[in-house]
Amino acid sequence: MGPAPPPSGRDPVSGSAGAGRRGQLGDFLRARRAAISPADVGLPQNGRRRTPGLRREEVAQQAGVGLSWYTWLEQGRDVTPSAQVLLALSRALRLSAHEEEHLFVLAGVARPISVSQRPEAEIDEHTVALVHALEPHVAFVLSPRFDVLAHNRPAELIMRDLFSAPPDRRNLLMYFFDGRIDWSQFREQWAVTARASLLDFRTEYARHTGDPSFRQLIDQLSSRSETLRAWWAEHAVQAPEPVQKLIVHATLGPLNLLQSQSRLAHQPSLRLRILVPADERTRRILAGAYASA
Repeated sequence: MGPAPPPSGRDPVSGSAGAGRRGQLGDFLRARRAAISPADVGLPQNGRRRTPGLRREEVAQQAGVGLSWYTWLEQGRDVTPSAQVLLALSRALRLSAHEEEHLFVLAGVARPISVSQRPEAEIDEHTVALVHALEPHVAFVLSPRFDVLAHNRPAELIMRDLFSAPPDRRNLLMYFFDGRIDWSQFREQWAVTARASLLDFRTEYARHTGDPSFRQLIDQLSSRSETLRAWWAEHAVQAPEPVQKLIVHATLGPLNLLQSQSRLAHQPSLRLRILVPADERTRRILAGAYASA
């Protein structure tokens, strides 16, 4: 991670737009450097310092990069840091998770999954409270492996077989593909939702190639579902879009719902799914069922 040859040539990304982004990167680095005192990183503060916060050489030393190379970054020159270098700078500058993400965006580098972030199978109490506050609408949160981390009462009312399962089987792909539910009467509606969920999961599978629990989940479900095997072999990916869907409930009858999925800004590895009535009839049915539950 030492100094690289002096940068030269045109920005390969987008010309003036790339130059503008590099300028923002330099401004961001200088601002974060000025906000840190030597004591924050265990350095002695001897005498008067003309530079507020850390000096460039101190940041370079803390991050293990060359001073000239780091100076070029702050000057907005045409250099492209690696993800490893950006993570080192993030630690040296004591960046928060959001500041680290911003650093990667400005540098135009894909941010790897950071071990310093909250574990992906955990959910904070404020998000759990949000899920319950969305009642009477259906809401639940999925981990990258599509395990259910939180849900509210309306969700359990509509999809009881998913949310009443034991915690180790409360998984959206298991719900669709492990054979515990007979979907034959609702084959068309099931196929739309199950396929969309599987194609969404494929993007997470690619990000977690070193996690055996992802491989075990697909292996297990592939042995039980010919449909999953066929869809998985297509290698297709797709992020779910807001969609109207029909759920035929065993006691409530057909329900027309609008489904939307979003990422949590403070923990983007998690998915929040929300279903709301798509017509007045469904609204009345769900309101009555929720009130009497």
